[in-house]
Amino acid sequence: MKSVYFLGAGGIGMSALERYFNKQGRFVAGYDKTPSTLTDALGEEGIQIHFDDDPALIPAECRDPKECLVVYTPAIPADSREMAWFREQGHEILKRAAVLGILTREKKGLCAAGTHGKTTTSAMAAHLLAESPVECNAFLGGITKNYGTNYLISEKSEFVVIEADEFDRSFHHLRPYATVITSADADHLDIYGTEEAYLESFSHYTSLIQPGGALIVHRGLRFEERLQPGVRRYDYSRTEGDFHAENIRIGGGRIVFDLVSPIENIKDVELGVPVSINIDNGIGAMALAQIAGVSADDIRRAMLSYSGVDRRFDFKIKTDRCVFLSDYAHHPEEIRQSILSIREVFDGRKITAIFQPHLYTRTRDFYPDFADALSLLDEVILLDIYPAREEPIPGVTSQIIYDRLRPDMEKRLAHKEDLPQIAREGDFDVLVVLGAGDADNYCPEITEILKSKL
Repeated sequence: MKSVYFLGAGGIGMSALERYFNKQGRFVAGYDKTPSTLTDALGEEGIQIHFDDDPALIPAECRDPKECLVVYTPAIPADSREMAWFREQGHEILKRAAVLGILTREKKGLCAAGTHGKTTTSAMAAHLLAESPVECNAFLGGITKNYGTNYLISEKSEFVVIEADEFDRSFHHLRPYATVITSADADHLDIYGTEEAYLESFSHYTSLIQPGGALIVHRGLRFEERLQPGVRRYDYSRTEGDFHAENIRIGGGRIVFDLVSPIENIKDVELGVPVSINIDNGIGAMALAQIAGVSADDIRRAMLSYSGVDRRFDFKIKTDRCVFLSDYAHHPEEIRQSILSIREVFDGRKITAIFQPHLYTRTRDFYPDFADALSLLDEVILLDIYPAREEPIPGVTSQIIYDRLRPDMEKRLAHKEDLPQIAREGDFDVLVVLGAGDADNYCPEITEILKSKL
């Protein structure tokens, strides 16, 4: 294939593949619904992206089915005009996950799956390998702060680190050499229908691990494992399991602990991003790194130098007077863990969250759980639902979450356009923007407003 065309080119996971093929010297182009800072960056790198679903705009380099592979994301609607045109012309059309699956057959795939925690765990694992002689290729679901990108390329490494996404059963295309499963809290019920079907997808995923590989499961998950002969099985958690932490020290903005491991114990591991949920994420990442052969000294050094991922406990301001951060948490259990982690590090301070629900279906399915998690806060500013790929559902608005929030807490409904004024008028101690929608776009402006008040 001389060229690759991406339908849904502005997606964070898609962009990693676009950059990979672009670096290989192939012509890369695509379509996305809306421009963004990411599509701007891709354009500057020579990737041609347009924003109208119009087959006439497909570049000449991508029109020959013998020379152009088409890659699409499940978010592309069924009535996409460009998708229909490519099918009529006879192009090979693959899901993004299927392309990643090919890479896990060519190299040893180190994967992180789970309802939440998979982006941070896979990014940490990639950093641990990249900072060692082992090195790695990586395709991640977020922009790493250490590298300013969501992919890494190594010509010599036999490993590829991949974030294994359960949405639309995408991770069933992968054949991992080793995988961490961080969590399995029911989600994407618009796809799966029931919690049982969701858990079944994780069961099937465990059957795809290659013989001689390894499964590392967070303790307490409720799905049946179906391992191939010869697959090693480990468990982990913060304080128990084959991999776990001991002698945890939290204070002064630092988190340090000792890793207990069946491969090699590591003393005095310090988190570069010191939030308590990263103890669990870090243990999963270090387990993958040890299986890949990374030394204890390299792991200790790289854990400290790990700077995080955009929108994952992404600190914008961190002073004694004001803390401001952004976190991608958009599932109730993920939000609960995020709030508890912030509370543990900033004990005794008032914590306010701006929360933008993501998807009408997720809000409909989990609104009582969202309210319970958000009630752990001192104050909530609740925004309108971010629709993404969905049409509105009658009766499903942020109000149904608001009505179930703890009665005695500070709370308000707002529009995202109100956020700069709210930042100007408010007196915030610890402020976090939660969600997977577009409220994060206001973070730079909010940061400047809050800094001007310090």
